[in-house]
Amino acid sequence: LQASIDVEGMIRNDLARIIALEIDRVGMYGTGSSNQPLGLINTTGIGSQSFTGFGTFDEYIGMETDVASANADAGSMRYIINAAARGALKSTEKATNTAMFVYEDDEINGYPVIVSNQLLNNDALFGDFSMMVMGMWSGLDLTVDPYAGATAGTVRIIALQDVDVAVKQPGAFCLGT
Repeated sequence: LQASIDVEGMIRNDLARIIALEIDRVGMYGTGSSNQPLGLINTTGIGSQSFTGFGTFDEYIGMETDVASANADAGSMRYIINAAARGALKSTEKATNTAMFVYEDDEINGYPVIVSNQLLNNDALFGDFSMMVMGMWSGLDLTVDPYAGATAGTVRIIALQDVDVAVKQPGAFCLGT
């Protein structure tokens, strides 16, 4: 009752940011149940590469080879890693005593790298992300419910975003873990 329009805008922006982060997370790790889409990592047919720690240069090449073997090495190939992996890979040499590191100039082996803390530690994704489609129906729906908490003088806000994820070519992706 005492809030200004600026506070309402701030709350809307905070809710939208939190929901956007959750959409990113389930786009990668969604289970396909409990109101979650089936995420990329849980899609049948994506490749896999075992990692030693945050991965070696040879293991990242293994991810690239996996995608190429599935005839999917086209388009805008890139890696996604988290901040901890980026830090570790900046000091992981490609080969001993070369002073050449796995992560240099925002790239791994010539491919761009996106850093997202939505990705779990020791996980890395490589692939053509144009082969992953995220559909969103309508905008972010916010409903104000003044009745549920009326006796306490509170207001309940319900946020809903309809989203689904589809992977057009699972072989275009490889999960390193």
